[in-house]
Amino acid sequence: MATPASIPGEPTNTGTALTDTAASVIQSFDPINKIHQHLCAFHYYGYDMTRQVEAHHFCSHQNEEMRQCLIYDSPDTNARLIGVEYLISENLFLTLPDAEKPLWHSHEYEVKSGVLFLPEVPGPVQRQGLDKVCKTYGKTFHFWQVDRGDELPLGLPQLMMAFTKDHQLNTNLAQDVEKKFGVSFENERENRSYMTGPEHGIHPLANGGGKGLKTQLRETADCKPPFEGFFV
Repeated sequence: MATPASIPGEPTNTGTALTDTAASVIQSFDPINKIHQHLCAFHYYGYDMTRQVEAHHFCSHQNEEMRQCLIYDSPDTNARLIGVEYLISENLFLTLPDAEKPLWHSHEYEVKSGVLFLPEVPGPVQRQGLDKVCKTYGKTFHFWQVDRGDELPLGLPQLMMAFTKDHQLNTNLAQDVEKKFGVSFENERENRSYMTGPEHGIHPLANGGGKGLKTQLRETADCKPPFEGFFV
């Protein structure tokens, strides 16, 4: 896997750093400052469960029924922004057109199995928030395929999914994360056994409708200009 140091390009120079520092004093970063929560979980490519990625979500609430997350490959300073995820309540999910529902994944297994957790947050505090996450659905796209060693975000954004049952998550990847953050997924599984998922059960169209899904580029016969006289 590529490391931040292997990203091509010249190191940030002093002039750029000074400009950034000056701008940070003047400008506001309200959308970023709304981030309130760091979740660690795992995603796999919607068309290939063997390709699994550690995913660090930095999330903010839009309201009680929706939150949005920036996804990085680690919680470190030089972490790469690899994707985004939207989380919605069961009520909002049920309003989606049926053609949209397969793009969303459930979180019940992730939460109850312990593999979705808040790094460095005490278990009892974690469980208060994750009880709500257990009932939600998420839609995730990754732009940077770090698992194959890409030095830059190449190719199309890919739809990602979350695990829904035992023996899907790569054991070595799971153990590596447990060791790195000092957590036990099995202990958390026991502690979260009381939690429940969506009130109406996991929708049969969620999680790809049980099928693999891959983002592909398709040419169209015509690209109509927005108005007369417009040139590309």
